[in-house]
Amino acid sequence: MPASPQRIRKAVFPVAGLGTRFLPATKAVPKEMLPVVDRPVIQHVVDEARSAGIEHFVFVTGRNKSAIEDHFDRQPELEATLSERGKKYELAALAEALPEAGRTSFTRQQAPLGLGHAVWCARDIIGDEPFALLLPDMLHYGDKPCLAEMIEAYNEYGGNHIAVSPVPDSETHQYGIVGVEDKSAKVSRITQMVEKPKPGTAPSNLHITGRYILQPGVFDVLATQERGAGGEIQLTDAMLAMQKAGKPYHAVRFDGTIYDTGTKIGFLLANVAYGLQRPDLAPALKAGIAKLV
Repeated sequence: MPASPQRIRKAVFPVAGLGTRFLPATKAVPKEMLPVVDRPVIQHVVDEARSAGIEHFVFVTGRNKSAIEDHFDRQPELEATLSERGKKYELAALAEALPEAGRTSFTRQQAPLGLGHAVWCARDIIGDEPFALLLPDMLHYGDKPCLAEMIEAYNEYGGNHIAVSPVPDSETHQYGIVGVEDKSAKVSRITQMVEKPKPGTAPSNLHITGRYILQPGVFDVLATQERGAGGEIQLTDAMLAMQKAGKPYHAVRFDGTIYDTGTKIGFLLANVAYGLQRPDLAPALKAGIAKLV
């Protein structure tokens, strides 16, 4: 009987991006701190990781991102004020969002050299362990957290895993696309990875959705990798190199809805969708939307 794969304990969150699509809102506020209803985008993603059993949260930050570190820390003055005013619900919400002491780490990506470089910046904190990588712009909404499904697949198959979701064939040229052995399976071995294939050439309609489980060998590949598209160190290039070296990659199909909060439309839709799931907000929100449209 094969040995069980090493447990996934740590997750990396690359949060060094400038958020230029949301200027001027992001001039002084990190894009990851923009709220979807009443929780910052990054909080939703951390909640997904925590619900999947992640114990240590590694944030790869940049300049002007201190608000993220402050968000995942205690604020005694605020807590004291809320306590004095009897704001029990608000106090509970703050406590729920707060990781345990020593469960967060922050490291700097000192130059905007791409996602692969951001992952490489976390190498000393991750060490020789497999880890999860969650892109904070992408909110995965479904009956079961996306990362939880991926960890289940990892526990069965080991290796590396990438979350995927179908898109219309007419849109495959906008995404990173994978080819798989079985396009209808929940979990299938990846045969190809193509970044923004030309129309009509995609190996499938399954696009990469911003959730990964990676083996620590990716750090060795990234350490010597040359810059790729856009003059950046691309994670996809490193994954392709590992796959060519015989390292298995599996696609885990996510059947929920994905909101790209890095775009204005995706951000607005996420706020509406998450608001409609709130019993305290849904009736008034539905009525307000009906008036607007």
